[in-house]
Amino acid sequence: MEKPKARVDQTKCLSCGGCISVCPMDAIIMYANKSFVEEEKCTGCGLCAEICPVGAIRMAKMEVIVNQ
Repeated sequence: MEKPKARVDQTKCLSCGGCISVCPMDAIIMYANKSFVEEEKCTGCGLCAEICPVGAIRMAKMEVIVNQ
C-alpha cells in the first residue's frame, strides 16, 4: 500500500520555507513564491505537514482516475 504524499494548498501557503528546510528528501521547491511538492521524491514522512504554521500542507493518497 502506497504512503500518502504531501499536498500544498496554494491559497494557504505563506511562502515561509519551513517545509523546505525540514524535508529530508528535498522534495519541496519554491516556485512563484509558493511551495510545491515533487511527488516522485516525496516519501510521505509528514514532517512538512507538521511544521506548516497555517496547515497548508496535508498528507493525501494520490487519486488515480481511469476512463472506462
